[in-house]
Amino acid sequence: MSGSTTSSFVVVANRLPVDRVSAPDGTPKWRRSPGGLVTALHPVLEAEEGTWIGWAGDADGDVEPFALDGMRLHPVPLTGDDLRDYYEGFSNATLWPLYHDAVEQPILRRSWWKAYERVNARFAERAAEVAAPNAVVWVQDYQLQLVPAMLRKLRPDVRIGFFLHIPFPPVELFMQLPKRSELLNGLLGADVVGFQRPGAAQNFLRLTRHLLDLRPQGHVIDVDGRQVRTGAFPISIDTAAVEATASTESVAARAKEIRAELGDPRTIILGVDRLDYTKGIEQRLKAYRELLAERRLTVPEVVMVQVATPSRERVEHYQTLRSAVEREVGRINGEFGRVGQPAVHYLHQSYSREELAALYSIADVMAVTPLRDGMNLVAKEYVASRIDGDGALVLSEFAGAAADLRQAYGVNPHDLDQLKDVLMHAANASVEDRRNRMRAMRRYLRGHDVKHWARAFLTALGVPERATAYNSGNIHKTST
Repeated sequence: MSGSTTSSFVVVANRLPVDRVSAPDGTPKWRRSPGGLVTALHPVLEAEEGTWIGWAGDADGDVEPFALDGMRLHPVPLTGDDLRDYYEGFSNATLWPLYHDAVEQPILRRSWWKAYERVNARFAERAAEVAAPNAVVWVQDYQLQLVPAMLRKLRPDVRIGFFLHIPFPPVELFMQLPKRSELLNGLLGADVVGFQRPGAAQNFLRLTRHLLDLRPQGHVIDVDGRQVRTGAFPISIDTAAVEATASTESVAARAKEIRAELGDPRTIILGVDRLDYTKGIEQRLKAYRELLAERRLTVPEVVMVQVATPSRERVEHYQTLRSAVEREVGRINGEFGRVGQPAVHYLHQSYSREELAALYSIADVMAVTPLRDGMNLVAKEYVASRIDGDGALVLSEFAGAAADLRQAYGVNPHDLDQLKDVLMHAANASVEDRRNRMRAMRRYLRGHDVKHWARAFLTALGVPERATAYNSGNIHKTST
């Protein structure tokens, strides 16, 4: 890497794409995290000697900039108060529920807004320092919606993209926000504002007309003589990497072990979610309990495995959800389990990519039933992991992934009777039907992986030369 302190390509996200781990001798070191976003952007960051700006993960920590895997990493410090008010507060107790169709009631506190504004300014100032003249700056997600406009004031020379990874709400919901105009103007500081689905982009365009009296022409908005483009750029996964993991002998061996540990049931139903009220875990468990009560499913022929990754455990909504889920799991096992044969294996912990690949490999039915989701990459990971070409994906029509994985067994998770019927249909589907559906979904994912997403966004941003990092050698093709 050169000694330049600025970069021509800068990513701004709430978190750095690294985790702090301990070396064998106990000394701390950094390891690149396995997320899809860093997988997508790493080729450009490496080719451009780019910089990633984000929080390092420690409250009140002050970490100096460092390099890892060809990326320059610039930590932004967050205090305990910042985390409480900006992250847990405004980002995850106000914006998150409201942007997910107010599945839970958003909490509105003025002090949280001040913290959100303050932290966004800190990220914008760091980006202004790091960006080279005429650089490209790509801002990520709902925690940093004020950054584009703040950065434009500081650095009008840079080209700014913004991508929202979660849904964007309709006018009627967004208008509930006390600081609605400020958020909208923050996003309009970007040159391109990207969303997961066309409907979200349309919601944004309607709001600029309704709230700011702007006049969008198609997908372009004129803001003080500057054009802001909007569009849908559905994110995806590193399909080749997921397939490669699922193809290893160690994953195949672990899959056999897990199936044996579960008692070698005829049907395994799997759920893998963050423990979040948007994911529909309670509804899924209730549907399963009713199927057992009606004896449409029976233990031990059928077993459910529910992985619920810990999430935002200091936020009240999430504490309430965990209690409700664990109570429902206990009820199901109390009524329908046997000694040594629970009806639900509930796992409140995080798992490695290899362990998840093994679970995906043995899931006869994968239940992805969020009440609302911007995309849901678990659904795509399941499909990519099924190198045997089998398996049934039950997918909520309210997940963004439903528009990409059209051959899944679609369901409205708010309708418990329909959810029960679709679970039964998937569990009893013919081998031919399952394989035809899986073949089509796997084909789609190979042509629409996470690098395709990044390439499409950067081209829309007007910097197609950045997409040359994704040459044919970077995108692996496999066949079934």
